[in-house]
Amino acid sequence: MRLTIFWDRMNQQFGEGYADSVAKDYVMAELDGRTVEQALADGVGAKDVWRAVCATFDVQQRLR
Repeated sequence: MRLTIFWDRMNQQFGEGYADSVAKDYVMAELDGRTVEQALADGVGAKDVWRAVCATFDVQQRLR
């Protein structure tokens, strides 16, 4: 998954302003206690990060 697709899905799910907040502030167990931004910076693939987001939040089925 490309980062552009990842961020498009984040924005569709959470809205543009809130997606940034979720990525910066929400620590996820599925990402070993990291935020989305930390996981991406550490080299975790966008697809794996998106799966963690889907597991953590009630993501719309069409975006999964």
